[in-house]
Parts: sequence; structure tokens; C-alpha cells
Amino acid sequence: MCTVTFVPVKDRYFITSNRDEKVFRKQAIPPSLYYIDNTKLIFPKDADANGTWIAIHENGNAAVLLNGGFVYHQSKPPYEKSRGLVFLEIFKANTPAKQFLQIDLFRIEPFTIILFDNDTLYECRWDGKKKSCIQLSIYQPHIWSSVTLYDQFTIKKREQWFSDFINTIPNPTQQDILNFHRFAGDGNKSNDLFMCRDDIYSTVSITSILLTQDRGSMKYFDIKNNQSSEMKIEFLSEYELS
Repeated sequence: MCTVTFVPVKDRYFITSNRDEKVFRKQAIPPSLYYIDNTKLIFPKDADANGTWIAIHENGNAAVLLNGGFVYHQSKPPYEKSRGLVFLEIFKANTPAKQFLQIDLFRIEPFTIILFDNDTLYECRWDGKKKSCIQLSIYQPHIWSSVTLYDQFTIKKREQWFSDFINTIPNPTQQDILNFHRFAGDGNKSNDLFMCRDDIYSTVSITSILLTQDRGSMKYFDIKNNQSSEMKIEFLSEYELS
């Protein structure tokens, strides 16, 4: 859950995530449709803790999780529950940004959630002691890199790669964005977007969400097995949501 981009293109939005994880973790379950509290969600499932790092809600919301808050932290388990399960508790709400501010995060490891909530983009961070939730422009592209794997110098370098990509292709297709997540970098495999470091951490999957006014889709590429899949969902109308 370590590299995320948000790209608006005309009347649609793309949210794409590279999952950089320890190689010994169990292989994730590809995206499927789940019913949680009588609502439909699409997400891939972490096979270790049954949570997730990226999801689409039938109300049109979408979100993605990154490990770490503002700065690198030393992990100090045991924690109350996994961040992937906390992510679902927050995201299943009708207004997840409000839910983030209300939920008790005592003994939860630091994390960042990028929320597309009712056509508003939020960056929500928990550093283990305090919360931060700021609103970002939905009209500008954004990139995030997990502070648990990348130092500030590398994060700035990745931001420049992303800026160069957007300047070169100002209205990218989903495939253009997937190519950026697969190939962007300077040849340093430890810090390229498609990363591999010390045979411990590696990019294990790439997931890309496409959001339009009335539907969403999630493309999932399992790196290890070289398998792709796609799930789609029709969003509820305002009448159905009321």
C-alpha cells in the first residue's frame, strides 16, 4: 500500500495503487463484490488479516490506504487490529471522512487514507497520536508515497516523475497511468514505482479504479502470477441512496 496517484481526466477520475509489501505475506485475493452492513463494496482482500487497501463503494465513493502517517515510524506491535480492517470500518460509512474523525484509533498503527468522498478528495492521516484530514483539489493530479518505505528525497523525486508524466500526457488513459505505475523510475529498483528491495519488499500488485458519474470499475494486476482481472459496479441513484 505504498504508491498512490489520483488523476482527473474530464468527467472521470482514476485512483491507482502499487502495493509494495513484504514478499513472505500471503498472496491477496483478487477484487470481488462484498456485502458489508447491507452495502456493496468491491475490493481485493488481504489473505493475512482479511482487510484491504483499496475499495469502491456502491454510493460512488472510493479510497486507498498507505502505511504510515507523516513520517517514518518504528512499528511497535501488538496493535489492536490491522490497518486494512480499520480502513473498511471507515470506508463503509456513508461519509467516511467524518467517520475517520470520529473513530477511535487507539493502538492502531499509523496510516494514511486517500478518500474520494461525495465528489470531494481528502487526505486523512493518523500518526499514532493525532489525526489530520485535509481537503484537496479534485481538479489537479496528486501522488503519494508511503513514508515507511521512502525518504523525503525519494518522495520528491517520485513527485517529479509524476509531474513529468502529466506534462507529457495531460489527459492520460487508464492504460497510460498503469504504464506509469509499472515503468516510472530511474533504474534504481529500490525506489522505482515498480520496486524490489533487498529481497524483502516488492511491488506485488497494481490496482486502478476508474470512477464516472454512474459507475466504477477496478482493474487488478497480480504481479507474482501475471494475472489480470476487472470488477465493475453500478452506483446507486440519489433516489436509491435517500
